[in-house]
Amino acid sequence: MRHELDALVPAPVISAEPAMQEQLPALAEIAKREIPGVNAKVGLARFLRADPESIFTFRRGDRLLGGIAFLYFNCRGHDALLLDNVDLKNPDREFLAASDEEVSAIYVWALAAYGRAVMGIANVAAYLRRPRFAGANYFAQPSSSAGRDLLIALGFEPIPSFQADLWCYERPWNRPSLMLPVAGFSLSPGSHADARH
Repeated sequence: MRHELDALVPAPVISAEPAMQEQLPALAEIAKREIPGVNAKVGLARFLRADPESIFTFRRGDRLLGGIAFLYFNCRGHDALLLDNVDLKNPDREFLAASDEEVSAIYVWALAAYGRAVMGIANVAAYLRRPRFAGANYFAQPSSSAGRDLLIALGFEPIPSFQADLWCYERPWNRPSLMLPVAGFSLSPGSHADARH
């Protein structure tokens, strides 16, 4: 079933909040268990220091169920992502938006969650509708068939780019609108709106 990421209703049973430094070891363990071949410990700490809104935890009560980490690219980083000119495991600082700067592209760096924690994505999506993030489309590269299925369910689509297997979720307000004629209104030849005469 396909959904619209920006239309998901936040789930009250799962809390999703920006991560705290002391939660990173537990998040890294979940990522190691859920994402084959990942070693997120060092990357998570670096991203969180650079931008306190780059990692979110999913919790049910006091129990940590997982989290999601993002790279927030500025315009140069957005271009570098599409052109495959950025190391996504260790991106140059020049490509990342400063913590007080509007974001040009949101890259889903890691998602590690089990059980109902994935419902927390709706809560994070609500958070990322804030002005700093609202103009940015989401990008991701699925690392498994389950990841690909989740992207499809959230409205992501593969896009042409130099970056291998890059998927994009275009925010509804960034999509081109179709110019449709207004019912009951027409321009007849010779009218004042006809610029040919």
